[in-house]
Amino acid sequence: MDTTTPIGLRDRALIGLMVYTFARIGAATAMRVDDVYVQNRRLWVRLHEKGGKAVELPCHHNLESYLHAYLDGTGIAADGDGPLFRTIRRGTAELTRTALPSANAYAMVRRRAKAAGIATRIGNHTFRATGITAYLKNGGTLERAAAIANHASTRTTQLYDRRADEVNLDEIERILI
Repeated sequence: MDTTTPIGLRDRALIGLMVYTFARIGAATAMRVDDVYVQNRRLWVRLHEKGGKAVELPCHHNLESYLHAYLDGTGIAADGDGPLFRTIRRGTAELTRTALPSANAYAMVRRRAKAAGIATRIGNHTFRATGITAYLKNGGTLERAAAIANHASTRTTQLYDRRADEVNLDEIERILI
């Protein structure tokens, strides 16, 4: 991903947000610039999730650097009421003041996956599942993952847990015929 352009900075920040906060795409694309703020010397994000519930989370250090690079590199940091993730004006590399629609974010994810040589069909929710799975693999609890993901039940969170999908060579080599 070319992060020397506004679109590259935006796309990396959006994907990072979905991975590190388990955000739904609707919550991510509804964010305003003021929904990224500093609290106790740390960058935080405010997501407006389903049912109108606001979820405030501290940023992972990678996400913090992605958001700073995006806000500083595009000059939108001072536009607090403006949408955080914006469309790009056709034929230019300039950001508009129009919020990025979820369908456009999905198309971006598909383009980025194809450019990266990923043949598997992925979408916005793939990053939510990736974040939850990585969190659980690294010792996180299902209950905390459910709270971060704003799930009412841990059963819903379990649907995003992809740890059991991994089959390694050692397991296959146990098939002795």
